Amino acid sequence: MITLEVRRRDVLTPGCASVTLGGPAVRDLVVTGNDQAVRLFFPREGQGALRMPTVSNEAWIAQLLLVPKSVRPWVRNLTIRRARPADDEIDIEFALHGDSPMSSWVRRVRPGDPAGIFDTGSTYRLPEHAEGRLLVGDESALPAILSILDSTPAPLPAILSILDSTPAPLPTEVYLEVAAKADIRAVEPPVGTRIHWISRDDADLRPGALVLAALRDGSLPPGRSYTWVAGESRLATAVRRHLVDDRGVPRRDVSFSGYWRLGRSTPG
Repeated sequence: MITLEVRRRDVLTPGCASVTLGGPAVRDLVVTGNDQAVRLFFPREGQGALRMPTVSNEAWIAQLLLVPKSVRPWVRNLTIRRARPADDEIDIEFALHGDSPMSSWVRRVRPGDPAGIFDTGSTYRLPEHAEGRLLVGDESALPAILSILDSTPAPLPAILSILDSTPAPLPTEVYLEVAAKADIRAVEPPVGTRIHWISRDDADLRPGALVLAALRDGSLPPGRSYTWVAGESRLATAVRRHLVDDRGVPRRDVSFSGYWRLGRSTPG
């Protein structure tokens, strides 16, 4: 368990904000991948202090359930957007949806407010045989996908590339769905990467339906590609099923994660 405090909050788009958490304990965080996931602990409204679990294994769940609800923190699964150990800081981006507990906390949070994290690892594992990449997600997967793209090495100038053994950038197709057109980011993709932005702009549309339809009609990277997909549970499973059943992609070449489930939780 890592206890931190809020250092700042930045509004990125109407539906997305970033909160920077900091403190010496950031040095205890072991980042294992570009989509490093954490459980974020934050206080309920009106609570001045944060009562974190004291165990750093899965027993924390049972311990937390023994805490009275009046002082029990909220817990949500999120992805670290950026980690800066030298500055004792991490950035976490949030999709804001209505008055959910997490969205409400992000809107009212101030520097010095307490928060905590418990790292849960990563799922992005690019295999050596990959000749291309496919990244798919809704707004809840946006921070992880952007972090993955940030880690893509920039190509060397041509005059130096003949002297360097660094492989050429992988052809990458990215399909991203966000809640509204205003949430589309100005992102400079790495060489060889195409980002297909899709916005719902309709609260009655099921999250993930549009990006799944775009993928069905879209093209995949050439050759044998590795797919990483995350977001609403049905989106993650539907993308994997489409790739395996309709496109003939080997199951082992698809990593998929259901970050949230419609009707039971929200991405914010």
